[in-house]
Amino acid sequence: MSSGLLLYTSPTPNGHKVSVFLEELKAAYGTHYDVHKIDISKNTQKEPWFIKLNPNGRIPVLVDRNRNNFSVFESAAILLYLQQHYDKENKFAFHRDNDPDNYSEMLQWIFFAHGGVGPMQGQAHHFNKYAPEDIPYGKKRYTEETKRLYGVLEIRLQDRDYLAGPERGVYSLADLNVAPWIRYHKNAAIETLDEWPRLKDWFDRVVGRPQFQAGIDVP
Repeated sequence: MSSGLLLYTSPTPNGHKVSVFLEELKAAYGTHYDVHKIDISKNTQKEPWFIKLNPNGRIPVLVDRNRNNFSVFESAAILLYLQQHYDKENKFAFHRDNDPDNYSEMLQWIFFAHGGVGPMQGQAHHFNKYAPEDIPYGKKRYTEETKRLYGVLEIRLQDRDYLAGPERGVYSLADLNVAPWIRYHKNAAIETLDEWPRLKDWFDRVVGRPQFQAGIDVP
């Protein structure tokens, strides 16, 4: 029997952040989901049927068959949608009304990653691994910017275990939203995380979760 949630995705950082969260919800609440793998090498995400789900022609897309086939695109928006409707005990976020400051901190770090680490590291991946010609300026520009953003995370993680939450922080959407990008640091010509020891410790802590490991095996 099909579940209510259907994820259209590929094995990319943005795809994995959603599949990781779905695995967290599965472990916490028994939430089940189905997966439809999209072959981005064949531009399946540009086909008319997919454009109806996401006019931007990008993965991931979530279709909630429990809610009249409501569809959500953009990975951060999907995370927030899933948290709103399927994390009833707020195990992976902070209550907007009862804990507004920590909720705001979580959003700040989600949007920091969505507007910073994701696009900058994505460009670093392109120029270092996939560009059809060698463009040294592009490599340097985006690799150095990725390193700078890693440094921002390093600052935040001084005396903290997680990006948002009281005291040393609490594992939340803020962490699982950015960790899948850090996992691909070698694609950005960053061979190790040794330059950022607190970031490295945090990364090992997050990716060591069984749900993270299950999520990166999807699809």
